[in-house]
Amino acid sequence: MEALFRQLDGVLETQVGYMGGETLAVTYDKVCAGATGHIEIVDVVFDPSLISYNELLRVLFDNHNPTTPNQQGPDLGVQYSSAIFTYSDEQAAQAQQMLVAIDESERWPNPTVTVVRPAEKFWRAEEYHQQYYKKQPSQ
Repeated sequence: MEALFRQLDGVLETQVGYMGGETLAVTYDKVCAGATGHIEIVDVVFDPSLISYNELLRVLFDNHNPTTPNQQGPDLGVQYSSAIFTYSDEQAAQAQQMLVAIDESERWPNPTVTVVRPAEKFWRAEEYHQQYYKKQPSQ
């Protein structure tokens, strides 16, 4: 997802990391082991005069199945839970509206499981995870 967001006009910065957990010592290995409660996320900084939050949501849901619990593509585990962390009540409302629209569209055979939560402390992932597809073009 980071590579998709990064190429959009109006996206100023992306970084991958972890959010939503309960521990303070966050590492990739601990997150993957399910020991922290964190979810792997992409943090997107954008200029709303160039791209809307709704457009970012559309890009997300055009490339992510919001009906599969604990999964992102072929990757499985609680760290791949489908979640949107929001920085305002307006963002939360827009995300909820998008999820309702997805359910009403019947695009997917199952209802959405994506949760909308207020943003919490962001833990930046290790450097080898940043811009992963640029570093690993064969993936």
